[in-house]
Amino acid sequence: MTLQIEIVPILSDNYVYLVRDQASGRVACIDPGEAAPVLAAAEEKGWEIDTILITHHHGDHVGGVATIKAAKGATVIGPGGDSQPIPGLDQSVADGDVVDFGDERLAVIGVYGHTAGHITFHARHEGALFAGDALFSIGCGRLFEGTAADMWPGLRRLRDLPDETRVYCGHEYTASNVAFALSIDGQNAELQRYAGLVAMLRSEGVPTVPANLGLEKKINPFLRAEDPDFAQIHGFKDRDAVDFFAFIRAGKDAF
Repeated sequence: MTLQIEIVPILSDNYVYLVRDQASGRVACIDPGEAAPVLAAAEEKGWEIDTILITHHHGDHVGGVATIKAAKGATVIGPGGDSQPIPGLDQSVADGDVVDFGDERLAVIGVYGHTAGHITFHARHEGALFAGDALFSIGCGRLFEGTAADMWPGLRRLRDLPDETRVYCGHEYTASNVAFALSIDGQNAELQRYAGLVAMLRSEGVPTVPANLGLEKKINPFLRAEDPDFAQIHGFKDRDAVDFFAFIRAGKDAF
């Protein structure tokens, strides 16, 4: 392992990630929606934040950027192509770019739809995906600034990452996502087992992240729009996967 990753809960259900490259000592925070808890967590660890990584412009992901940048002189890296500017942005990145972070290289993967320029960061050697609001455990982001056709290609690219990938998402939405997934895929034994684990973890106040991507491929309905058996259950056999994905997303929106 090249990275140390700490989860910092903020606001009502957001997660910020403090990430330290063990070789260089560099420290990044990812999507700091507020500053105080992040600065306190870094101070407790004795870590000095030098980089701020942003996946998209929403306030609950950027609200603490200005304060942290002012306090630490950190470099802000994020999507220059999003629909609204990232506060204090120093380095603009887009799909296909790579961010060097100590011994780790973070591949930038665009997943559009939640916002017009939403990006994710894949730490290849570490096997970690910082997904923002593109992919959740058993869920995906709402389509605020795009269509199902916009988002589906990016989700497919995330789905194609190695099974051992750990998914660090932007919110603790897993319990509600599980409830929806069971409503449309209730016979999925793997999903049933995971539902029990999620209930136990949340009853103890334990985060359900990181999620395991290999398991997500089996139980996350949003990653299974190309599964012919699943599609057939819902009348989408031989239909375009984008149509089925749009159907699932609309179902979750109304759930």
